[in-house]
Amino acid sequence: MINAFSIDLEDWFCVYNLSNVIKQEDWDSYEYRAEKNTRKLLSILDEFNVKCTFFVLGWISEKSPELIKEIENRGHEIAFHTYTHSLINYLSREQFEEEITKGLNIFKEIGIKQTISGFRAPSFTITKDTYWALEILSKYNFRYDSSVFPVGFHPDYGINNAPLSPYEIKENLLEFPLSVLKIMGKNIPCCGGGYFRLYPYFLTKFMIKKVNRQGRPVNFYIHPWEIDPDQPKVNLPLLKKFRHYNNLNKTEKRLRKLLKDFKFTTIKNVLGL
Repeated sequence: MINAFSIDLEDWFCVYNLSNVIKQEDWDSYEYRAEKNTRKLLSILDEFNVKCTFFVLGWISEKSPELIKEIENRGHEIAFHTYTHSLINYLSREQFEEEITKGLNIFKEIGIKQTISGFRAPSFTITKDTYWALEILSKYNFRYDSSVFPVGFHPDYGINNAPLSPYEIKENLLEFPLSVLKIMGKNIPCCGGGYFRLYPYFLTKFMIKKVNRQGRPVNFYIHPWEIDPDQPKVNLPLLKKFRHYNNLNKTEKRLRKLLKDFKFTTIKNVLGL
């Protein structure tokens, strides 16, 4: 089975987990490492002949237009991840629409040729309380969203009873949820990010194989900063520190195993769009 591989293109200081320490208006004052890490990911993808979906932050597009054009020229899908990485549950409808229009206009200005079909909310904040955002995505002709996480334990995101396979979340708008494996009635994430760093690789491999045997393609994601153990460190509460820095030195090796063990392509290709 061919699974979906995606990269949430943001830098280490853009992460919501660090937002109490690093404010968005101060991003320019921090060491910018997104270009180097993204190009490293591009080389790894080339090595395994994998095309993937890049959910690009508008702020990154503005800062690194040549990088975004390079991603497109290498045959990858460009999708959208808002402009400022603000969680949708903290935005008004007007603010969210402004994020959408500003980001899409940047793609046009830098010369991105493909139609932007996909969206992913920061920290997966399409929840039952933010379904109103789907209307705005439809208004701007997005074909799919990939923000729903079918879990109930996380404080920031999740719709525990959401379907596990791709489905129509709104007329003419598909949802490709983040992948989980149901074990003893509980949905356990097996889709990358911090979970990929937390689990030993054999467990990730086992869970992805199980999901594939159930007839579902896995929706896997990673961030460029997750292959960068040398990124600057900031003082964080213990849990946030663990969530951000845990096993950064193991991610690249695990990623190479993953790309060897499974087949991947873009979300757009998996959905047949």
